[in-house]
Amino acid sequence: MSKDVVGMWEVSLSDGIYQIEFEHGTTTGRRVVYINGKEVLRRDWMFKLVGKETFPVGGTGTKATLNIEAMSGFAYEYTLEINGKNLQTFLDNRTKLSKTWLLKLDGADCRIVLEKDTMDVWCNGQRMETTGEFADDGTETHFAVRNHKCCIKATSTAKKRKGITHSLFVDGTRIMETSE
Repeated sequence: MSKDVVGMWEVSLSDGIYQIEFEHGTTTGRRVVYINGKEVLRRDWMFKLVGKETFPVGGTGTKATLNIEAMSGFAYEYTLEINGKNLQTFLDNRTKLSKTWLLKLDGADCRIVLEKDTMDVWCNGQRMETTGEFADDGTETHFAVRNHKCCIKATSTAKKRKGITHSLFVDGTRIMETSE
């Protein structure tokens, strides 16, 4: 059976990047949601072609809602909300609330994410055990990835608009931030 994929979105969360696909059979009303290619929701023979579908995304069960709205004629518009916000607003807020670094460690890709509001640190989808300590110019959050010593330093910029900067150091070397 072929997929009638009508929408695709990429959602970046602390525990990974998720590809969401939505299949909508406009003659049968079928609705199928795939996350990273795996079917997570299926509704066959829906008489109402418009509406909402809500499902969890990622290891923390982030709430996603697909909105199906009728346009003119037999055209439909599909939008994705994450935690009650449209996708773009959610992603814009995420860049304010988190920092991401992509690097290679021992030849393997590594994605490290800091959630600034909770100070949780994630590496390749796993929440890391961390220890925090105060330093002369701010705070340091220490953790290990394999046998590498990692530290995220939070320092004040003394500029009200900029606030606090977060820098990742792996084995003493500063890693540049990545935008996803």
